[in-house]
Amino acid sequence: MSQFPPLLWLQAFESAARTLSFTAAGNELGVTQAAISQRVRLLEDRVGQKLFVRHARSLTLTPAGQAWLPSIHDAFVRISEGTLEVFGSTSEQPVTLRTTPVIQQSWLAPRLIAFHRAYPQVAIRVVSAIWPDDFGPEGADIEIRYGKGEWTGVEMHPLGKEQLLPVCSPALAERLTTPADLAGHTLLHATGFGVGWPGWLQEAGVAYLEAQCRSLACDNQAMTLALASQSGGIALTHRRLMEQRTDLVAPFALSVQSDERFWLVRPSRRQVGEDAALVWQRLCDSIE
Repeated sequence: MSQFPPLLWLQAFESAARTLSFTAAGNELGVTQAAISQRVRLLEDRVGQKLFVRHARSLTLTPAGQAWLPSIHDAFVRISEGTLEVFGSTSEQPVTLRTTPVIQQSWLAPRLIAFHRAYPQVAIRVVSAIWPDDFGPEGADIEIRYGKGEWTGVEMHPLGKEQLLPVCSPALAERLTTPADLAGHTLLHATGFGVGWPGWLQEAGVAYLEAQCRSLACDNQAMTLALASQSGGIALTHRRLMEQRTDLVAPFALSVQSDERFWLVRPSRRQVGEDAALVWQRLCDSIE
């Protein structure tokens, strides 16, 4: 037992490995970047192997770090869940919601406003995620994820079937009458989605047009929609994300189905506080 590393060192490693940043880990844990770096170095000395490859402006995990991270990560999750199961959550703790920026802006924002007006005493904290690895049970009571729903250890509620369609600024839409008019324009791609522009173009019968269009790829839909609203190109987005948008229009009626969808998700093994249960139920009730 004397060889077991201090918990602070393990916490620094887990946070830095998850964020791939000593600075982000320091912000998360409330200490300086230098403190995180020192704790990780002490941990590396204790285990006798390097856990990170340090680049000029970034970090990557070594094979040893990659192999060890799941065990450390799961251990902290079990500690967190065990604490909640035994002691529950206090009334002072806010209900934490985690999802992508574009869902926050388009789907979640109006529902949170309505909820807050009805239940002003319930504190809510919203945090952002972009990549699939950003999601997970730690630190969030409720998530809105995108995918096929193939997650374990969670309770899920679908937001409904998804249809994707092109959108752009009203000014650009005036020049688009048929899908063939996309030739020479910029197609805005949001990476990480199962259905993208190739699928829509094929459905429209103009698959050959992709080679005749310029391309700009972003790692999130919030950016592709921002570019599209400023006539920076045409974005492919989910129909439900257009509910609250007045700066974008759909130049074509054609949409393509996706076997991926948005889901309300919460851990199935965690004791649910009254406030979190209320937020979950109201969000579920708001789904048409």
